[in-house]
Amino acid sequence: MYICICHGVTDKKIVQTIENGATSMRELSKELGVGTQCGKCTNCTKKILNEKLIDIVDITDQVA
Repeated sequence: MYICICHGVTDKKIVQTIENGATSMRELSKELGVGTQCGKCTNCTKKILNEKLIDIVDITDQVA
């Protein structure tokens, strides 16, 4: 699903960028451009970021 229409960024691209090491909105904005045009995508992007970071922490806790 497209999250940022202004820059053509999908939810899958956001997840991929987080999996590649992005951990903040600033990093996502810098790499993908999300939230830098009209800003309507920021809430959805933050939700994806938070959910993905929680998943990463949960997986790390299970491994450790």
